[in-house]
Amino acid sequence: MKYSIADLEKLSGVQSHTIRIWEQRYKALTPHRSAGNTRYYDDEQLRRLLNLVTLNHSGIKISQACALSNEEINNIIQQTIDQSRATTGEFEHYINQLLIDGLAYNELAFNKVLSQAIKQHHLNKAYEQVIYPLLNRLGMMWQQDKICPAQEHFLSNLIRQKLFSVIDSLPSGNPSGSTWLLFLPEDEGHDIGLLFAKYVLRNAQQKVIYLGSHVPISSLKLAINDNQVDHLLFFMTHARLVTDAQHYINELALQFTSGRIHLAGNSRLLSEIKLPDHVSWFKSIGDLEKYIHPIS
Repeated sequence: MKYSIADLEKLSGVQSHTIRIWEQRYKALTPHRSAGNTRYYDDEQLRRLLNLVTLNHSGIKISQACALSNEEINNIIQQTIDQSRATTGEFEHYINQLLIDGLAYNELAFNKVLSQAIKQHHLNKAYEQVIYPLLNRLGMMWQQDKICPAQEHFLSNLIRQKLFSVIDSLPSGNPSGSTWLLFLPEDEGHDIGLLFAKYVLRNAQQKVIYLGSHVPISSLKLAINDNQVDHLLFFMTHARLVTDAQHYINELALQFTSGRIHLAGNSRLLSEIKLPDHVSWFKSIGDLEKYIHPIS
């Protein structure tokens, strides 16, 4: 694909003028030129930028990161993948087998392994120890160009199907329970975390209105007006400018004042946001569970 520098800004959370400074000072990226002399970037350049941001967040100076070759960067990212391995052999076995079956497009085998993990450990533990680490590893593998988008979509959609199946088996929410409206902002498409939050809430007998991904704020306002909503829950996982995220949250807080707003997602981003009084940050699924099951 072809990306403009504005596209890189949205995908990496690094401002355009900072990307240009990194190019000029450290030769971080080498943009291509179209026939009309317009600068553009490709998938390889995007991966390199995302890797540089990852190294920078891990404590490596950007000047040092930019001096590394793609091979050296990939070796460091591989070390991160190795360090992400599950603490027990059983969970690591599930993750590895799911990767093998998913990358081979073996739907039957993938579903069998995932079902076994959920049956053995229940969905909460399977999500925490298998599904979530698997998704993180997929993201790092994409940055290393070890998987293609089709493989990532294949694995993600199988996981989504399994979550929908488990959720459908749960009873409807308690009519007297709180009503939660779940959604992702307009520029967010990966809803697996949001689906798991729906499972946790439904399992706790809460009423859930699930809007899914890519929800414009205008549509969100209509849904709020048409329903008596006690809680909003959404995820921000993409890297984005702090100012943009702050503006979105502030606007949402002004529109929804009759209940609580909860958000989760990119901890590096959310830690820099000033949250309004009726907005809270769930740093883990445990925070959500504690909120709906407070200790008396």
